[in-house]
This record gives sequence, C-alpha cells and structure tokens, in this order.
Amino acid sequence: MRIRETLKNIPPYVPGKLVPGAIKLASNENPLGPSPLAMQRLAEIAGQVHLYPDNGCLLLREALAQKHGLEPENIVAGNGSDEIMCLAAAAYVNPGDTVVTAETTFSNYAFAAQLFGGQMRRAPLRDGVFDLDALARLVDGKTRLVFLCNPNNPTGTYFPHTALADFLAKIPPEVLVVCDEAYADYAEAQDFPGSISFLAAFPNLLIMRTFSKLYGLAGLRVGYGICSPEVASHLRTAKVSFSVNLPGLAAAQAALEDTEFVKKSLAVNSEGKKELSAEFERLGLSYYPTQANFFCVNVKRSCHEVFQKILEGGVTIRPLASFGLEESIRVTIGSQEQNRKFIAALEKALAE
Repeated sequence: MRIRETLKNIPPYVPGKLVPGAIKLASNENPLGPSPLAMQRLAEIAGQVHLYPDNGCLLLREALAQKHGLEPENIVAGNGSDEIMCLAAAAYVNPGDTVVTAETTFSNYAFAAQLFGGQMRRAPLRDGVFDLDALARLVDGKTRLVFLCNPNNPTGTYFPHTALADFLAKIPPEVLVVCDEAYADYAEAQDFPGSISFLAAFPNLLIMRTFSKLYGLAGLRVGYGICSPEVASHLRTAKVSFSVNLPGLAAAQAALEDTEFVKKSLAVNSEGKKELSAEFERLGLSYYPTQANFFCVNVKRSCHEVFQKILEGGVTIRPLASFGLEESIRVTIGSQEQNRKFIAALEKALAE
C-alpha cells in the first residue's frame, strides 16, 4: 500500500505522559475531576448506549446557543475541538493552499491543514504572544485558513480585544479565521477578547471552545465551533456521522448547568496561579504570565532532563521540546496539594 504524499510529513501527536501512581500535570486537565452534574447524567443515560446519538446534536446546540446569546444554527458540535479544526480544513483547504499560524502553538493546526494538502506558513511569537501583524502579512491569495490560539498553548499568553478587531479587519473575507479559545474560560484579563461580538461584522470568523478543560470532560471528547450559519453548514457537510457520542452529548449539556462546579474550578485555578507564580519567582525562574490553567516555565536546562527528575518525584509535566522550547516545561495548575508536590519535585530537580 502507498500512503498519500501529504501524510508522509505529518509527525505523530505527542500527548502528555500518563504514569500510573504519578500526579498528572501534563495535559491541562481539571484537577477537580469531572462536573458532578455531568457524572450524574452519565449514570442516568448508561442504559441507553445501545442507541445512536442525535447526529445533529440539537439539544446541546440549543443549550450552547442560549448560553452565548446566539441561535443553534451558529453552533457546530464536534468530537473535541480537534474535530472542529479538521472540519474547517476539510471544508476549505485544497492541496497547495496555505494555512497561517504561529511557530510555537498547538500542533494540531498543522495536522488539520496538512491532512488535506495545505502548506503551513508560520510567524514567530512576540514575547510569547501571537504576533497578529506578522500573521496578517503572511496571508495572500492562496491562504484559506488562519489559526489563532488565545490564550496560547503552550505559553498561556493572550492578545486583547482591540488587537483581534484590528486583525480581522485586515483579513480578506474569503479567508476563515479560526480562533481557538480552549482556555478562554480561565482568562481573567479585562481586555480579553469578546470574540463572539465580532461574528456579525466578520462572518469569516470561527471560534472554537471545548468541554475538556473547565468542565472536566476531556475523556468524553466534546467541543464546539461558534460561527455564521453559512460556515456552520459547510462544516457539517464535512462532518462524519455520529462523531459526538451519546454519553458525551448528555454530559456536556448537564455540565453547562453546573455553575457551582464552574465557580469552584475557577477559584482553584486562580489561587493556584498565585501560588505557583510566587514559587517560580522564589526559585528565580522566568515564566509567562498566564491566562490559562497552566504555566510555561523556563527551567534553564534540558526540559527532558527536568521532566525525568520531576517524574521521579511522582509528578508528570510536559517538556516543551516538541514545541521548539528546549529549556521550558508546561505544568497544569493543580490543586494546592498537587501544586506543592510539583514544586518540591521541581526544586529537587533543579538542585541536582
């Protein structure tokens, strides 16, 4: 069998490492676990898994539309937001078209583009932040998609509302701007973009959100896109039937109602952010101020060596060599107990 040429240059995704018995702070998961209301709904629906799910995901789309003040026609549900970015590429990218993003960001943007024969163009970050001016200069007549990550994975940095407005005004209407906001729920900056407010003026905008982080449902794989009805219809045309499973749909809808869990999760993250940033400063380590549920920290030595030593201390984190940051690690903000165990392991690793 001969594999397609476009697949030969796609590197495999590098996930956060799961080690039995170790505290996992490698994949930006919610340290509180899943939403209790979601768990309750899963128990109730367990006896129905012999049935196919609603292919149109209508009930979830209606709930999301109500949450965001939109119509169900503005929502596309997917098997995680990973599927949404692949649907965007499937709908708009032909072999030889270009896709624009940053050099240091989530790798699945390149996967989605290259899967359909797209050619990547990348601009370096500026102080850890998407350089929107540089990205705009890379857009030309062959460009079909631009992927933005806000807050950015792996740096946790963000660009503000006015910067996004200026950027959208520069992009031709036939180019889809995909704004990945997987971590936007954690953002505390007053000028963080209200991206949904741009949809009316910029129908070439697609906003991606997920239930994997704040709602604690990473294992059920539910994400969604917010966009114009026209873009939504194009994405649904490319969508595999029944890609969002029945338990995932039910749990996600229940999680939207779990306001107490959301409030507690945000409070734990905010306190953990303060605690970890103070510890990094005590240890003399530079890090990016984060708007997400993780930190990107320069450990001043091989990230793989530090990863291994921290693992020996019973904690897994993410070495960032695969992102091109050979001396940096990414660590999820955990519970107070988890954070303190991580700091103890990090301090020991740096002392050796």
